[in-house]
Amino acid sequence: MTKEKNQPQEEEILKNEEGVANEAAQEENQTEETAQEETPAEELTVEEQLANMLAEAQQMVSEERDKYLRLSAEFDNYRKRTLKEKAELIKNGAEKTLTAILPVLDDFERALKNMEISEETKAMKEGVELIFSKFQKVLGQEGLQKIETDGKEFDTDFHEAIALIPAPSEDLKGKILDCVQTGYMLNDKVIRHSKVAVAQ
Repeated sequence: MTKEKNQPQEEEILKNEEGVANEAAQEENQTEETAQEETPAEELTVEEQLANMLAEAQQMVSEERDKYLRLSAEFDNYRKRTLKEKAELIKNGAEKTLTAILPVLDDFERALKNMEISEETKAMKEGVELIFSKFQKVLGQEGLQKIETDGKEFDTDFHEAIALIPAPSEDLKGKILDCVQTGYMLNDKVIRHSKVAVAQ
């Protein structure tokens, strides 16, 4: 009797276990199907993300390229403008100096005309000296300075020795005795060395 009573209970337990096993199997199948269904969706999302990233990168490259081309064009224009300005400076750099010298040229023209008429040499000499003085003053205003040589020590930074003369006395050794050609400086820069004879 006990066996017969226990038998239906055992059958029910077995059925329940089978049912639970079947439900578990069905849930696993559903999970696999869901996973299989979701996998393409995930792949599609990754592809979309990659496509978006690629589009952003292409846009960034396009913007940077545009900036580079603009900067390159601006620099090219700046370089051309600078070269043009430099060429104009070289071409017209002496304009200020030459304009300042023009009145001196006018004075020389007047002096030459007067020399044709007048025979008085003293007046002509005074006139030429005045023009020369005026000329030196104009050039001095432009920064031109004469390199002094009288009684100076020989200095290779300012002088060029073209002759060596025996010194008349010991204290004159190494000093300039005569200036053959005057040297000049422009704004403290030597533009022509004085050609001198030096005592040795």
